[in-house]
Amino acid sequence: MKNFAMTGAAGFVAQRHLKAIKESGNHLVAALDPHDSVGILDRFFPDVDFFTEYERFDRHLEMLRRRESSKRIDYLSICSPNHLHDAHIRLGLRLGADAICEKPLVLNPWNLDTLAELEQETHRKIYTVLQLRLHPALIQLRESILKEPADRKHEVVLTYVTSRGPWYHYSWKGAPDRSGGLATNIGIHFFDLLQWIFGGTVRSEVHWSDKNRMAGYLELKKASVRWYLSIAREDLPEQSLARESTTFRSITVDGNEVEFSEGFTDLHTRVYEDVLAGRGFGIADARPSIELVHDIRVAAPRENKSLCHPCLLKRPGV
Repeated sequence: MKNFAMTGAAGFVAQRHLKAIKESGNHLVAALDPHDSVGILDRFFPDVDFFTEYERFDRHLEMLRRRESSKRIDYLSICSPNHLHDAHIRLGLRLGADAICEKPLVLNPWNLDTLAELEQETHRKIYTVLQLRLHPALIQLRESILKEPADRKHEVVLTYVTSRGPWYHYSWKGAPDRSGGLATNIGIHFFDLLQWIFGGTVRSEVHWSDKNRMAGYLELKKASVRWYLSIAREDLPEQSLARESTTFRSITVDGNEVEFSEGFTDLHTRVYEDVLAGRGFGIADARPSIELVHDIRVAAPRENKSLCHPCLLKRPGV
């Protein structure tokens, strides 16, 4: 059994990590969050030590490292806001633990170089959560693409609408300097997935960017991709509204829908099992998507009706 600590224990994604730690047969010894709405801890680890102050959390883990070998942490799970990932990863490595960090590892790609150096210096590992790479339907799609002639190209349309209320823009998620903006905060796992399946980016265009929506075009080695990301409820299709669903995700390849809605949120345990077996996804795996979303974030939108996403064509002024 391995010992874990966690940052960001009150956040939305933390429950998936708590479940993964529990289901993989391990123990959470300490958790951190500046907010104290963490009753979810009782469901998984009722005896966990909890802290609202980073300094006390750091001091406690350092004490465990030096004095209580039975509770010394082996892994630090990082579920904190995006702009804190870099610092919390470094904390874990300094404490002699491996880091398991939610996407994105960092906001800026050049920070990956320092983390790679720290891996070498500390002889610890940094893992990230790229759970869609473990989805059976998406593995099957990738394997079929890999078997095709190298010069074959596909037409891909990605649409992701996940409705968010006004709270979103008042939270860290609505601040680009803390979240990385929409492409990073809600889109990075899809951009990772597309490059993993269809190869690296040859060209990227951004056609629209505001606080609620982003859209653009990617030319990948084996696909042309029109993509659309939105947190606006009015962008949900009728079928989602009829089901009272707040989320719509769709990837079509040459007009055919890729069905991966089932099991989308249940893959974190698989990620943890792979990490514990020494097979997890690391810095090299994360780098292409982090570089891409950074380029998208700083790109100036340009009009290109011939390549833009169908949803964008419906918007006034496009």
